[in-house]
Amino acid sequence: MPDDTLVLVPGLNCTERLFEPQIAALRDRLDVMIADHRRDDSMVGIARRLLAAAPSRFALAGLSMGGYVALEVMRQAPERVSRLALLDTNARADTEEARANRQRLIALAERGRFDEVHAALWPRLVHPKRRDDASLERIVRDMAEVTGPEAFVRQQRAILGRSDLRPTLAAIAVPTLVLVGEDDALTPPDLSREMAQAIPGATLVVVPDCGHLSSLERPEAVTEALTRWLEA
Repeated sequence: MPDDTLVLVPGLNCTERLFEPQIAALRDRLDVMIADHRRDDSMVGIARRLLAAAPSRFALAGLSMGGYVALEVMRQAPERVSRLALLDTNARADTEEARANRQRLIALAERGRFDEVHAALWPRLVHPKRRDDASLERIVRDMAEVTGPEAFVRQQRAILGRSDLRPTLAAIAVPTLVLVGEDDALTPPDLSREMAQAIPGATLVVVPDCGHLSSLERPEAVTEALTRWLEA
């Protein structure tokens, strides 16, 4: 593979376990680094922390909130990124409805009701056929427990404060993969198509039978797409 280091950025309330299948498949071929997205309450701060920890040049992939971070990294230091993968994410700022929902979840976390956050998010995180998948839900719960309410609130505030980065997409000049679950309820495929059309030469992959957490729901398909992207 042409890149020595792949930096992965997990999504909201997620840890490196979000990419566990991909890390297992790729770690013998390149170094894999997990970005720290839990200590800052702004996208600018998270991206700066990532850039300070990463090598001088690296491949970058982010899922959901991780995609927001990846786009901010591209805004700050595009010369550092050799290739970009945007998974189940979008370049737009939140709608008013989404902002109100985030504020509601922040309030739950701050009032000691963090357990209710998972119940609110879970039905929209996965394909409807996987809502009863106890093993998958346990992984998602475990990631939330590791994240904790304080970091969750920081992450939500960072997402709330992000800007619309669609105007920056046309300037992306590295091999770019845009991937989305066909049945992603949080960041539907139309948002990925919008990004892929705006980024010169981007490759769009729509994963069938898949919701928002594509790397865990359809790990083989996502690993295959990332491998092709890394080898291109």
